[in-house]
Amino acid sequence: MAAIYWFARTGDDIADEGDEDAGSRLQRLAQYRADLAALYAGQPLSGRWPGVFAPLDAARSRHRLPFAPLDDLLDAFMQDVRKTAAGAGYADRAELLDYCRRSAAPVGRLVLHLYGIEDREALRQSDAICNALQLINFWQDLSVDLPRGRYYLPQDRCAAHGTTQAAPVRALVAEQVQWARALMLEGAPLVHRVPGRMGWELRLVVQGGLAILDKIAALDHASWRERPKLHKTDGPRLLWRAWRMHG
Repeated sequence: MAAIYWFARTGDDIADEGDEDAGSRLQRLAQYRADLAALYAGQPLSGRWPGVFAPLDAARSRHRLPFAPLDDLLDAFMQDVRKTAAGAGYADRAELLDYCRRSAAPVGRLVLHLYGIEDREALRQSDAICNALQLINFWQDLSVDLPRGRYYLPQDRCAAHGTTQAAPVRALVAEQVQWARALMLEGAPLVHRVPGRMGWELRLVVQGGLAILDKIAALDHASWRERPKLHKTDGPRLLWRAWRMHG
């Protein structure tokens, strides 16, 4: 899990952190992606990220980690850089979910792979949870993303509410919150399939996502004005809700 995390975290940082322009970010991501391909092809790597690819190689060998989910993550990061540079958004929910399919769902699928859970229903539920988490992050971060020209509200839903991606209204955000909640609840039964500590962590992940949606609702869905977040005082309630999911 640590090897997967640092691989994804490093790729995300290349795409999102610092002051580099889009071209430089895309070039570094392409090099990072080439190293991933080389790793799986048994070819020499560039040596630029030994702290990432050495442990990933060990995990790949030990657990037979599939290539596609890891490559999908990098493809999504590159798409995000291009979209932001162009000031572009997503036409509809289908296009946004296609992005989530590559930016979020691969992580859940890799976790299930580690636990030997790969049946179709489990993968569908995992995708629902991961996609919901990505959407929740979008609606939570409107106050951060909009000033940076990062647009995730579906354009067709913006038009239906008589506004634009850059000027959300409460009813529009409420609609997206409801969508994310439905996806999370659709995937929630997966918590009963994942054993041990990871199963409990998944329960807390689900409940944490739902709690963020509650906090957005408590702001009357005006999360473009203030970023809702969890606090230590939310811990007991999350633990209680996670426990109630058990069994």
